[in-house]
This record gives sequence, structure tokens and C-alpha cells, in this order.
Amino acid sequence: MLFHVRMDVSLPHDMDPNDRAELVRAEKERELELQKLGVWPHLWRVVGQYSDIGIFDVPSNDELHAFLSSLPLWEYMRVQVAPLATHPSDLDAQP
Repeated sequence: MLFHVRMDVSLPHDMDPNDRAELVRAEKERELELQKLGVWPHLWRVVGQYSDIGIFDVPSNDELHAFLSSLPLWEYMRVQVAPLATHPSDLDAQP
């Protein structure tokens, strides 16, 4: 199943800079790991915001939740998820 996921991150302004740097480093490491596994085939930054748009390819809602909640920045995220289906006018869907 494909999912469109928007993640808006809001870190506390008074967070220790070293803690922030470690969280961001760990987040990047986990994001790269999920991409290499094929779970997160597309990832984009939203211009001018601390937000990402990703396409996840996982078998179920529960697995998507498990992957998202494994992200180090999870507790600082607002997440919006939309399941995706093939559009009948998509060139790749044409016979």
C-alpha cells in the first residue's frame, strides 16, 4: 500500500543545541535506513518549512505507524497520512 505522509516538525526553541544536533543526526540515519529498505521510496522537503512529504510503501496501516513512530523526531512531529490508489488516467496504469 502506498501512503502520502506529511511530517511537520516543531522542536522546542529552548532545546539544548547538542541534543537537537543528535536528534537531527539520528533522524537522518533512520530516514536513510528506511529508504534503503524500500519502505520510504520518495522524500521531499517542503520549501521554507521544517516539513517533509514522503511516499511510504508498506503492507498495512499498522506497519506504517510502526515505521513513523520509530523516527527519532516522532514526538516533535505533526503527521498527516493519506492512503493512495492508482488513478485511472495515470500513464503507468494504461494497458
